[in-house]
Amino acid sequence: MHLVSIQTKSARAWLPSYLILALVWGFSFYFIMVGLEVFTPVGVAFSRIAFGAVTLIIVSVVTKTSLPPRWSWKYLFVASVLWVSIPWMLFGFGETRVSSALAGIINGATPLMALIAIVLVFPEEKPTRERMLGLAVGFVGILVVVGIWNMGGADNGARIDLLGVGALILAIACYGVAFPFARRYLTGPNVREPLKPLALATGLMLWGLVITGPIVAVTGINQAPVTVGPLLAVAALGILGSGLAYLLNFKVVTEADATTASTVTYITPLVAVIVGSFLLNEDITWNQPVGGVLVVLGAATAQGLLRTTSSRK
Repeated sequence: MHLVSIQTKSARAWLPSYLILALVWGFSFYFIMVGLEVFTPVGVAFSRIAFGAVTLIIVSVVTKTSLPPRWSWKYLFVASVLWVSIPWMLFGFGETRVSSALAGIINGATPLMALIAIVLVFPEEKPTRERMLGLAVGFVGILVVVGIWNMGGADNGARIDLLGVGALILAIACYGVAFPFARRYLTGPNVREPLKPLALATGLMLWGLVITGPIVAVTGINQAPVTVGPLLAVAALGILGSGLAYLLNFKVVTEADATTASTVTYITPLVAVIVGSFLLNEDITWNQPVGGVLVVLGAATAQGLLRTTSSRK
């Protein structure tokens, strides 16, 4: 297999943003875990959305970026359900049962879920040999990560919980469906007035508040007295992970290209594992990094970043 070189503008322009983005998203699973010390899973999601919405609104005002047009809000509602509200609540729930490192590794399979959804939604996106190979390798990687042979038991002290893992997989499945949905109705070339990235992100957050607000009003936002650490964690999760991260991602897309920006997904699991191990003292079993490597290789192959020699002829 050969690694395809990515032709970009000067790396000096986008590399700092790229690395910061990888760190921010990699730390997100740590922030979720710390936030769960006092906030409920829904409370973490709601707080993250609230801080993210405020951040993006401020940026929109400063940059004089308009809110999404009226026609787009019904599509933004669906996109917010799939891209923000449901998956972020599921990640909160999932991390009450599994480690932040495992959550980060499973999140690395998001490109595989997106590819499956794109192939199903867009018939013209034919499943090439690389895509099928990548999906197969990535699927095996997920099974290795979760320790399918030990589901519900323990392996060297690390418990793998079926319900927690299932919630995380359902969350990235939502991401996978959200990407092609947004492409078809909000951002793609066939959309009459494609939304600007900042407007899209702001619309997602505003709908997220509307969706999760009533839920958190019923279930409660916290399960223990709020302390400084968890509050700062959810603030960072929203301001950095849901506000700054969007802007950094768009910067990399603009100054490099979309393919380069997408590869940050392969670095965040590594950051999540390192952060979880050092800051949360989480046990890392052999199968998690091994499976994580398979997931990354599968996603990279499916996205065409790794190609077999015969496919390049």
